[in-house]
Amino acid sequence: MPVEVNKADSLVSDMILIVDDDEFNRGILDNIFSPYYSIDEASNGREGLDKILADREKYCAILLDVMMPEMNGLEVLRRLWNEELTSKIPVFLITAEVNNEVLHEAYHLGVMDVILKPVTPYIVLRRINSVVELFRARKRLGNRVERQNLELIEKAEKIIELNRGMIEALSAAIEFRNGESGEHVRRIHDITKYLLENTELGSGLDSEEINNIALASIMHDVGKIAIPDSILNKPARLTKEEFEVMKTHTVQGGLLLEKIPQLRENAVYKYAYDIARHHHERWDGRGYPDGLKGDEISLWAQIVSIADVYDALSCKRVYKDAFPRDKVIQMIRDGECGTFSPRLLECFFKAEEVLQTFYRK
Repeated sequence: MPVEVNKADSLVSDMILIVDDDEFNRGILDNIFSPYYSIDEASNGREGLDKILADREKYCAILLDVMMPEMNGLEVLRRLWNEELTSKIPVFLITAEVNNEVLHEAYHLGVMDVILKPVTPYIVLRRINSVVELFRARKRLGNRVERQNLELIEKAEKIIELNRGMIEALSAAIEFRNGESGEHVRRIHDITKYLLENTELGSGLDSEEINNIALASIMHDVGKIAIPDSILNKPARLTKEEFEVMKTHTVQGGLLLEKIPQLRENAVYKYAYDIARHHHERWDGRGYPDGLKGDEISLWAQIVSIADVYDALSCKRVYKDAFPRDKVIQMIRDGECGTFSPRLLECFFKAEEVLQTFYRK
């Protein structure tokens, strides 16, 4: 459930302005936000700008379409920037299509986020709620010590929002493709984190790096968004041609992550990209997509690789039943599902007694 905004807070407005020339789109956004905010609407950029400038304290957030008559969203954003309002009122571009040039200018002008249509209600609500709460905190903080606290709050909010955004975006994208994926990525996260925190594999890594790697691990199969349902959910062995298509999810995952500007600015990105692309590489060089061998494969990609295999063997899939625990261990030990680093295997088998408890209901 989304976090409800405290309407009793008198330090900031609880009204959102929706600026979109399409009445249907305004209605969708109104339906999402009206249970939590008061709503005002404008049917074009000029009308929206006039409303904002008429009362600069009226709105707690502005949802702004890009393509509109009279004055488009970027023109409105430029005026708000010149009036120094983008630092005081969070502005979100909500649009069906946007190119890199528009993205670059929008973020330069202080837009908080760019959200693509069609929107996923609980994701857009959570993202905007978080930012509104951050702006509320800014208004409450007054003295120098509180301003220093605000810097910590902003950093924490940025990390929390990134975490939520990735988790929710991944879950929302795959939820309609494979009903088991939510539990799968949760277990991959937990196995990865446990191995890094409780074995020598995490030696030299601090807690922040371990948390970043564990978080990045949930993105390992994000490229499966690009795989056709007929292949992804086929209840039988894939043909050679189908398997070649399935293998492309590694490259597709890396390409997708490259296109998320907020992620590229965060320390999680380097781990997420590497894991998405290389979690099917193998110690003997017979993996894909790049045929990496030995320690050419990063530690985190190796760990997610064995976690992925362990989970796949331990759980029922559309194409197979779950294997008994003893069989799973034996298959991994015998290399039936690919080869792994001897060091990785040693640490994994030492930890497996605990890892298998992650599957108890």
